[in-house]
Amino acid sequence: MLTLNGLSHRSFCDRVARREFLSVGSLALGGLSLPDVLRAEDKANSSSSDRAVVMVYLPGGPTQHETFDPKSNAPVEIRGSYGPISTQVPGVQFCELLPELAASSHRFSIVRSLVGMKNRHESFQCYTGRPGGRAEDAEPSGGWPTLGAVASWCQGGLRDGTVPYVDVSPPMAYRPYRNLGLHNPSGRVSWPGFTGQAHTPFALKGDVKSNLTLNGVNLLRFDDRRSLLSSLNRTSELAEAAGLDNFQKQAFGILTSSRLAEALDLSREDPRLVERYGEAQKTDPSFGGAPQSAHHLLLARRLVEAGVKCVTVAFGAWDWHANREGPIDQLSKKYLPVFDHALAVFLEDLDDRGLLESVSVVVWGEFGRTPRINAKGGRDHWPNTQSVLLAGGGIQGGRVIGETDRSGGVPASRPVHVQEVFATLYNTLGIDVNSVKIPDFNGRPRYLVDDNHQPISELLS
Repeated sequence: MLTLNGLSHRSFCDRVARREFLSVGSLALGGLSLPDVLRAEDKANSSSSDRAVVMVYLPGGPTQHETFDPKSNAPVEIRGSYGPISTQVPGVQFCELLPELAASSHRFSIVRSLVGMKNRHESFQCYTGRPGGRAEDAEPSGGWPTLGAVASWCQGGLRDGTVPYVDVSPPMAYRPYRNLGLHNPSGRVSWPGFTGQAHTPFALKGDVKSNLTLNGVNLLRFDDRRSLLSSLNRTSELAEAAGLDNFQKQAFGILTSSRLAEALDLSREDPRLVERYGEAQKTDPSFGGAPQSAHHLLLARRLVEAGVKCVTVAFGAWDWHANREGPIDQLSKKYLPVFDHALAVFLEDLDDRGLLESVSVVVWGEFGRTPRINAKGGRDHWPNTQSVLLAGGGIQGGRVIGETDRSGGVPASRPVHVQEVFATLYNTLGIDVNSVKIPDFNGRPRYLVDDNHQPISELLS
C-alpha cells in the first residue's frame, strides 16, 4: 500500500528522518519496498523490447460449442440451441452469437484442440500453464511462476513510470479465480513462484469509474497531481543529501512519473472509443466470477501502450452447469453478445494502433465444457479439450489449429498442449524457452516449459 502521510521533521541533517524518507518509495508487495523490487529487477535479464502480452482469463471455463467450435451436424443435445455462422476465414464457422468476432476473424487464430488442463476451478492453470498446490503436482521449491512473473523476471524492470506486470481483474468472490495463486481445496498459495516476490503483479481492484485502486491506493488520489508531485519532488530534492542509491531514486521517479497514472485514467481516452467499448454487464453473484467489463480491456490496452510487459484481466463468469441463473441457451444469449462485442473492439483497437504487431493476446478459461448438455440444460467441466483464442505479437491471424471429433469432446487431429501455448507466448515476448532457465528456491535451474514443448509453428510462419 502506498502511504503518503506527510514527512517527518525529526532530527536529521536535512530535517527528514532517513527511515521515513525511504518509506515514501514503498509499494506493498508482501512487505517488499519499491527500491527492493528495483534491485531485484536489476539482477534480471532485462531487455528494452516493446513486446507485451495480454491474457484475458475467462473464469469458470467457457463452452467451446457455443463459441468457437460449433457442431452443427451433431444431435441437438450436443450442438445446443444456436447454429453456426461463417467467418472471414473460408470454411471456418463460429457460433451465431459471435457475429463481430466472426467478422474480424482475420485478426486472430483459434486452437480448437487444447489439452493438458486439469478439472480444477483455478486461475493458476491459465496463468502458469501447470497445475499446482497438491502433492501430486510435484511443484518445485517456491512453486511455478506465472506468465507475467516470468516476463517480469526476463524482461521487466520498473522504468519510466511503468511496472512490468499488472493485473486489472475486477473483484471476484471465488478466491481461486483471483490473482492469488490460491489452490482449491488445499488453500496453498504458490504465487508468483520461484521468481520471487519482486515479480508479483501490481493489482488493480474496483470499479473503473469510481473506486479503482492500485495495490490498495485509491487512484482518485492521482487526480491531485499537483499536491502529490509537490510533496514527492520536495522530498526527492533531498535524495543526494540523504545518500540514497540509484534504486531509491528510481522509486521516486516512478512515483512522480505521470505515465502509469495517465494510463489508468480513462478520462484521457477519446470518449467515443470509451463508448464504443460498451458498458459493463454484471454476472450473477452466485458464480463468484467477474463482471463483463470492457473498460478493463481498455485499461489493458492503455497499460501495454504505456510499456507494461504483461497485463492479465478476468472477464465474465463461465461455469455454466445450469445450476445458477439458468440453462446454457439462456446464459449464452445473455453473456456471449457482450463478450463478442468487447473482445472484437479490443482486438480492433490494438490493430488500429499498430499494437497487434508487438502485443500478443490469449483468451481462455481453465477447461472446456462437456459435449453433451446435462439434464438441467447446462454443460459440465471438461478438461479433455477446449478452444483458445490467440492473436498478435507475430501470431498469424485467420487460422484454426486442431480439430475435435464430431461431438467436440476430444481432439481428432493436432492436439495442442497448454505448454505449447505458453512456449508460443514466450516466443512472442522474445524469450527463448530452449535457453532461458530460472533457478528455483533450491537453486536448481528450471526451464520455462516442460517436456521440450515448442511454440506452435503453424501460428508463427
